This record gives sequence, structure tokens and C-alpha cells, in this order.
Amino acid sequence: MPQISVDYSSDLAGTFDRRALGLAINRLAEETIDAKPESCKTLFRQSEELVVGSTGAEDDSQVYVEFQMFPGRTPEAKAALGEGVVALLREHVKPLPGTRLFTAVNIADIDRAAYHHGTVRG
Repeated sequence: MPQISVDYSSDLAGTFDRRALGLAINRLAEETIDAKPESCKTLFRQSEELVVGSTGAEDDSQVYVEFQMFPGRTPEAKAALGEGVVALLREHVKPLPGTRLFTAVNIADIDRAAYHHGTVRG
């Protein structure tokens, strides 16, 4: 049931195929943490501004991925997932000329009792 969020700097908009990256992340989740295909939901959000450090260099970009999932995965599975996501980011997202690209992934367990969901068809 991973809920996956990908936040990326606005200067990266149009420079990578979000759908291809999302599908690759979903497949990786299926392989490494035994997630069901229909349970993997990846949402992309464009961030308008990134400020790094105390000087705030304007040539920095970031892609930050957050996995939220029910507890029960081993530390080894989580490590494989995190390392795999970083590798996918390297493969799919390239820094613009003259810029720095920061990538990161956070894998967090959510409280099963506090999570509620539903599906509505139109």
C-alpha cells in the first residue's frame, strides 16, 4: 500500500518523463517490498522554490521521494527500496547544465489504525 510522493524543483519540469519514473518506482516497490501493483500510487508535485544552506544558491534543484507504507518490511527490504529509488532518480532525472541536483528518499511506516482510504468511481 505504498503512498509515494515525488517532489521536484520547478526548473526540472519537462526535463524528465514523470510517468516513466512513476512506473519504474512502482515496479521497484513490487519487487523489493512485495507491494501489490494496484496498491502503488505515485503522486508528483512540482515545488516552486528550493533554498539550500544560508546562501540559497539559485542553481540548485531537488527530487525528493517519500514512501509511506504499512509496517512490516525488513530493514534490508527498505534499504534495497531506498537504494533502488536513488538509482532510478539518477537514471531518469539529469541535472541541468551548471546546476546541482540533490536527490533523496525517505521510507516511513504509517500507523495502520490511523490510515483510512476509499475509492469513488465517476
